Amino acid sequence: MQNIVILAGNIGQTPEVRTTQGGTKITNFSLATSRPRISEGRVLRDENGYRVMDTEWHRITCFNGLGKTVAEHCEKGMKVLVHGRIHYTKWIDSMGNDRYGCEIIAEKVDFLSRPKSAETENPELVDRDDEIPF
Repeated sequence: MQNIVILAGNIGQTPEVRTTQGGTKITNFSLATSRPRISEGRVLRDENGYRVMDTEWHRITCFNGLGKTVAEHCEKGMKVLVHGRIHYTKWIDSMGNDRYGCEIIAEKVDFLSRPKSAETENPELVDRDDEIPF
């Protein structure tokens, strides 16, 4: 049996960090994934010819070191690839109703784009002429 999730998308808001009473750091962020809307086996297009996209939002949870890395280096709009597992929860709300939730517990997060702050920085210029073998 396997519980494996792989999602590629854009971070919806700056990751939020909290610490449990036991000292465990938990980082949460939302991730948007999009796919073309299909009707009768064909991709739907708008009046300008662009594909109509359906977006889904996923709640991502990272623990400890992974959470720290995500909190330090990720921001809204970045593209990331998340490997993890689906986790469902059930609780009873204050009105006595059963409530359900779903989140992705991240085991690995790959950065597919750089934070906007890093994109504006000047990269170091390196003279690599000495590395040419001829």
